[in-house]
Amino acid sequence: MKNKGKATSFDIAHYAGVSQSTVSRALRNSPLVNEETRQRVHDIANQLNYKVDKNASNLRTQQSSTLALLLFEDPTTDESQINPFFLSMLGSITRACAKEGYDLLVSFQSSSSDWRADYEDSHRADGIILLGYGDYLDYQSRLQQLLDQDTKFVCWGATVDNHPDLTVSCDNYGGGQLAAQHLYALNRTDCAFIGDASNHSPEFFSRYKGFKDQFDTYGVTLNDRKIANAISTEESGYHATNSLIANNISFDSLFAASDLIAIGAIRALLEAGINVPEDVHVVGFDDIPAASYVSPSLTTVQQNTTLAGQMLVCNLLSLIKGETVESTLLPPSLVVRASSHTKR
Repeated sequence: MKNKGKATSFDIAHYAGVSQSTVSRALRNSPLVNEETRQRVHDIANQLNYKVDKNASNLRTQQSSTLALLLFEDPTTDESQINPFFLSMLGSITRACAKEGYDLLVSFQSSSSDWRADYEDSHRADGIILLGYGDYLDYQSRLQQLLDQDTKFVCWGATVDNHPDLTVSCDNYGGGQLAAQHLYALNRTDCAFIGDASNHSPEFFSRYKGFKDQFDTYGVTLNDRKIANAISTEESGYHATNSLIANNISFDSLFAASDLIAIGAIRALLEAGINVPEDVHVVGFDDIPAASYVSPSLTTVQQNTTLAGQMLVCNLLSLIKGETVESTLLPPSLVVRASSHTKR
C-alpha cells in the first residue's frame, strides 16, 4: 500500500472502504465505530504513516488540547515565588497531561480579573487547574466568578462552595490527627502549633483542628497561648517560634502547618539552645524534598503529590467531556525522621 505525498484521512477512507467521517471517529476511538472497523482504520493509518493534524482537529472541535495551570505567587527566599511543595506537583501534572495528549500552559496569575476570558473563551486552553491561593477569603470571589461563567476548572486544596467535585485535596484533618497520634505515643503532649488556624487558611485550619480534636480524645487540651500565627515560609516559622520563646512559653513538641514553617521553627529552637528532638519534638506537613535534608531531618505528614497531579488532570478532562466527577480526598501518611525520634 503506497501513497504519493502526505497521507490524508480521505486516503485512509479509500483503502478502508468507509467514509472520511468514519475514519475521523475511528482515529478518536469513538464508540460509534465497531471494533473491526476501528482496527482496520488504525492499521491502514499506520501503513500510510498518517499523522493527525492536531491544529486542524482543534479548529474543527473548537478545542485547544491544552490545559492552563495557574500558579499563585508565594513569598519565597529565592526569586521563583513558587512554594516548593507545588514544584513536584507541577511535574506530575505535566506528565499526566502528556499521557493524555494534552499540552500544559503554565502561568502566574496575580492581576487578571477574568480567567475564563483569558483561557477558555480565547481557546488558549480547554480548562483551568488552580494551584495556591493566598488568603482564601479573597480567593472565594474568583472561584464564584468561574462558577457563574460555567468555566471548566479544578483546584488543589481550596473547597469550592457547594462543589466538592471541583476540588482535589489531601485529608488535612486526618493529617493533623496523624501528627497528634504520633506525638501522644511519644508522651509529648505539651504541644505548640505554628500556622494560621483561621478561615483565611482553610488547609492549615483543618490540620490544626484534626490535631486539636485528636488530643481532645486523649483528654489533653491544647493551650491557646501556644498557638503562633505563620504563613508558609521558613522566615515566618522562625519568627513565630521566636515569639513563643521570647514570651517564655514552654512546650515539649511543635506541630507546624507546613514543612517550610517547621524548618524555620527548628532554626529558631536551635539558636535558642533548645535541642531537637531531645527537648522539643517537631512535626511538619507536606514532605517537601528539603524535609529529608535539614538537620535534624524532619518528621512530616506526607501529601501524595504524584497522585494529586494525576487526579487534577483526570478530573478536569472529565469535566471538559461533560462527565460526572466526584470529590477527591487523598489520604496522608506519616514519615518519621530524626526531629521526633529520640535515641534510647
